[in-house]
Amino acid sequence: EGGSLTIIATALIDTGSRMDEVIFEEFKGTGNSEIILDRKLSDKRTWPAIDITKSGTRKEELLVDKGTLSKMWVLRRILMPMGVTDAMEFLLSKLKESKTNADFFAAMNT
Repeated sequence: EGGSLTIIATALIDTGSRMDEVIFEEFKGTGNSEIILDRKLSDKRTWPAIDITKSGTRKEELLVDKGTLSKMWVLRRILMPMGVTDAMEFLLSKLKESKTNADFFAAMNT
């Protein structure tokens, strides 16, 4: 019978090692979700230090309803040109104004 396997792994990339890159690329193709950390955000003490323009989940259309998915895509289009630091700071400021994800996405209509 089918089952589920959850593996949480980290990979240090940009080390200059070809072997590190090969291993990373091999694992990258098997993951369902990637969270890319950003040193500039970390150095600025902005938490979570996640590059939201590069991070994401495969098959997100199976996880959220179509309305939420549509708003997520709009949000990404807004955040993408801002750059990593400005995008995260903007997103955090907007999230602080909302108690729930539903409230956050509902506020996007106003």
